[in-house]
Amino acid sequence: MRIGVLGGSFDPPHEGHIALARAAARQLALDRVLLLPAWEAPHKPGGPSMDPAFRVALVRAAVADDPVLGVSTIEIDRRGTSYTAETLEQLSGENPGADLWFVMGADQLEGFAGWSRPERIAGIARLAVAWRPGAGDPAMEDLAGPVAAGRIDVVDMPEVPISSTDVRARLSRGEALTGLVPPAVEQMLRDAAPS
Repeated sequence: MRIGVLGGSFDPPHEGHIALARAAARQLALDRVLLLPAWEAPHKPGGPSMDPAFRVALVRAAVADDPVLGVSTIEIDRRGTSYTAETLEQLSGENPGADLWFVMGADQLEGFAGWSRPERIAGIARLAVAWRPGAGDPAMEDLAGPVAAGRIDVVDMPEVPISSTDVRARLSRGEALTGLVPPAVEQMLRDAAPS
């Protein structure tokens, strides 16, 4: 079994998250890509603005029509700050013999050496790094540092200029979210928005 892992706040999930998960699945022949909402990410103190259970429900709605994409709640269930090494250790234990890929953007890779236990992350999973075509190709190992040498696979995908912050701002102004989030996510966000 080949499993991709895409973590994030998903506050809310948007089409960029889904595009990245699908591109990684297709290009790396992954059997499954798990989206893992974090209770609180270490690089985002204060945590997400939306309730954890609601974010999980949004992610489930976002991937409901895709047989390869799924949701894992292990970071939500664990509560507190989520560290990738701990999450991958748990997933590896729950999926013995599976090959794991941790899916990320090139912007995250640049600071990877400063993450908590990056050598453990790279030891458990290969890194699937999204790189936009035509963006140039600095050596990925140089961006990640020596801890990930030989453990990086490039995922080519177009830029998807969407952020959860922008989605929340548009929602608060009552603006359309068409093309920014899956339709089921938009409906849930609209239903939950104060009137």
